Amino acid sequence: MSAHQQFSFDTRPLVPFAHDYPHGATEPWHSHTCAQLLHTLSGVVRVETAQGVWIVPPGRGVWLPAGTQHRLLITGHVAARTLFIDPFARADLPSVCQVVQISTLLRELIVASLALPENYPAGSRAERIYELILDEIRGINVLPFNLPEPQTPALLALCRQIQDQPGEKWTTALAARELNISERTLLRHFRQQTGLVFSEWLRRARLMEALNRLAQGQSVLRVALDLGYDSHSAFSAMFRRTLGVAPSDYFQPASPSGNAFNSA
Repeated sequence: MSAHQQFSFDTRPLVPFAHDYPHGATEPWHSHTCAQLLHTLSGVVRVETAQGVWIVPPGRGVWLPAGTQHRLLITGHVAARTLFIDPFARADLPSVCQVVQISTLLRELIVASLALPENYPAGSRAERIYELILDEIRGINVLPFNLPEPQTPALLALCRQIQDQPGEKWTTALAARELNISERTLLRHFRQQTGLVFSEWLRRARLMEALNRLAQGQSVLRVALDLGYDSHSAFSAMFRRTLGVAPSDYFQPASPSGNAFNSA
């Protein structure tokens, strides 16, 4: 893993940064001494940490607290707009990794901050924009686009197998047989270690894989069948129920202030 990256907050509470990634790009394991809000205008970013995996669809963002070791994997052309934030800028900034909804206001504030000076007088427009960004982050909506990982090697190996074979007809019975334990034991350990029931974890794993594949331009039908759904309509119904739009519309320009992640 690389050394901590450092930023100076002597004159402002956050440092904005714009960077575009080509499809297939990666960033190796690294961390920052500050907090980070990574916002994507296009493409999909897979963020891996020791606590689990977060998928960032276009128009959303991921919050990484200071010191979080992570790496990035890029799908599609990703236009990233990042804020590196002084962890002491606000007392109640988020303390855990999370995928977040980026409101229209926050999106425009992030864009505007890229042109702001590093040094500015008190009460200036620059100061008000920086402070409003911090206020917006404090009230940001969280989206469960994360896939928490279990701690025990056996259960972790099962999760990796499911991610490698998302189209398999996974059931609790099949998963329990893979570990040579009872279904009840599997369900109990799964909930204890991931915070999710097995069926919800499986749905999220498939949904996150679907987002990656759709970002690569694969057809909805191909993605549906490859991920084990019986039909285009069954997959589309799950997708719309969860994300509020049809899969064919999801990567179209969307209003960041639209509905958040709904429970299936």
